[in-house]
Amino acid sequence: MNKYKTKFASLMLAAALGTASLPLAAEPANAAMAAMTSQELQEAIQELSRLGIIHGYQDGTLRMQNNITRAELAKLVALTFGLESSPASPAQITDTPPSHWSFPYAAALTSLDIMKAEGGVFDPSGSVTNDELVQIVAKVLKRDVKSVQYWAEPFFSRNHSTTRGEAAFLLDKARQAIPSANSNITSVRALNAITLIVTFDAPLTAENEAFAQAKADFAFTNGLTLTNMPRLKTGSIATYIVPTSVQQPGTSYTLAYKGKDAGSFTGNANKLDMTEVRQVANDTFELEALKENGVVDYGYVISAYSAGRGENAFILDDNNRADGVEYQIISSGQAREVTITPEGGQPITAKYVPFTQSTDGKQEPKFRLPEGIVLKPGITYTVTSDWANIASPTFVAKEMAPLQIDKAEAASETSIVVTLAEDPGDELFSGRSVELTDAEGNKRTAAYKYSSRKGAAGVFELAQGSKLTAGTTYVVTPVGEWAGESEAELTVAP
Repeated sequence: MNKYKTKFASLMLAAALGTASLPLAAEPANAAMAAMTSQELQEAIQELSRLGIIHGYQDGTLRMQNNITRAELAKLVALTFGLESSPASPAQITDTPPSHWSFPYAAALTSLDIMKAEGGVFDPSGSVTNDELVQIVAKVLKRDVKSVQYWAEPFFSRNHSTTRGEAAFLLDKARQAIPSANSNITSVRALNAITLIVTFDAPLTAENEAFAQAKADFAFTNGLTLTNMPRLKTGSIATYIVPTSVQQPGTSYTLAYKGKDAGSFTGNANKLDMTEVRQVANDTFELEALKENGVVDYGYVISAYSAGRGENAFILDDNNRADGVEYQIISSGQAREVTITPEGGQPITAKYVPFTQSTDGKQEPKFRLPEGIVLKPGITYTVTSDWANIASPTFVAKEMAPLQIDKAEAASETSIVVTLAEDPGDELFSGRSVELTDAEGNKRTAAYKYSSRKGAAGVFELAQGSKLTAGTTYVVTPVGEWAGESEAELTVAP
C-alpha cells in the first residue's frame, strides 16, 4: 500500500470510529482525498450523518472513495440546502421515472437550474467532475465560484471525477455558508483607519447586507459610523470588510449589532499608502494606489465582485496575505474626503466621486472640487488626508481640454446614450449630468448611470418621473463645463 493509501486508510478508519451511528469500514483511498485531514473528513461525515443527509450502503459502508453519481449528488445537495420539496414547475426528465428514489431531488435541482437535464436527460448514473461540483454549489448558495473552489482546494482538480468523500467534505463546508437572518458577530478588529474586519457565525442575508439595513444594524460608540454596506471576503465563510468613518487612533469603540453587544476595538492609526496625486479634469484629481506596493482595492477581494474582475480577483487569507504578500485593503470610498490646498491659499474639501476607485484595471479613486471651483493652471496644490498617506501629494495644475460630446441616442423612454468624441480611457463620466432641450425650450435633466461606460459611450438616465417624448428632437448639452460647449442632437423615434 503506497503512502497515500496508508494515510487515507487511517483517515477513513478514524472517521468511522468517530461516527457511532454509522458502522463504516475502513476503505481504500485516493491521493486527492488524502489531502484532507482525518479530522476534517470525520467532522464532515459526522455532521451530515447527524442531519440525516448522508447514509451508508446496505453493507454498512459509505464508500467515500467511490465516484459520486449525479443521482447521489442531487440527493445530497437537495437535503443539505432544503430543496427536496416538489418544485412548483417540475422539470421534464425523460430518463428517470418518477418512481425512482432520485427523481424528486433531480426534479427540484433541474427546475432551479442548479443541475442540468439537457433535452430531458438527467443521466442519474453519470459521474460529476470537481469543476461541476463547484459550479453546482456556487449556484445553490449564490456565492462566487472562486470562493467555492477555494473551499474545495484540498482535493480540487478541474476534470477529476468527484468522490463521495469529496462531495461530503465540500457540502459540509458550504452548509456553513448558508445565509442567516439571525447571524451574530463572533469577532471584530480594526484593519486600518477606515476599515474593520468583522466575522459572523453565518453569512448575512442580502436584506441584512444592504446598506440601509446594515446602517441601522451596526451601531458604534464615540461617533464612528458605517459608511457603506459590509462586503463578504472572497474565500471566507462569513468574514466581512466593513467600511467606517475615520477612526481616531487609540480611541476605544464598542460595536452593537441589532442591539446586541458585538465587541470592542481600538481605533487604528494605520493609513493607506497611496502613491501619487494626478489631475484628470479641471475640477477633478485622483489618488493612485498600486497592488505591487501591497495595496489592493476591496473590489478585487470581495465575493460580490469576484466574477466581474476575472483573473484580477484573488483571495486573501485570514491575515490578508496572498502569495507571501500582506495587503492593505482600501474599503469603500463612499463618503470619503480629502483636503486640497493651493499654494498660498485656503484648504478646500474635495469629495470622492462614486464608483471611481477601481476602474479599467486601475486603483485610482477620484475626488472632485465643490461646484463652481476649478483648479487654476500653474498653481501648485497639495493633497492631505486623515485616512491615507500620499507619497507624492503635490501637483501643478494645468489647463485641460474638456471632454467633447459627439452624439446622443435614445436607449429607452427614460435613458439616453451619450458618446464622446474619443474614449477617455477612464471613468470620467461619473457624477456628471446632461440637459435635454426640446424645440419649445422645455428642459429635462439626465444623470450618468454609474459604471455604465463602455469605451467612449455612457448611459444617462432621466430624472425620476421624466420621459422622452416620441417624435421629439432634443439638443443635448453638458450641465457645467465638464464637456465644454459641445452638444448633440437627439431625435426620439415616433
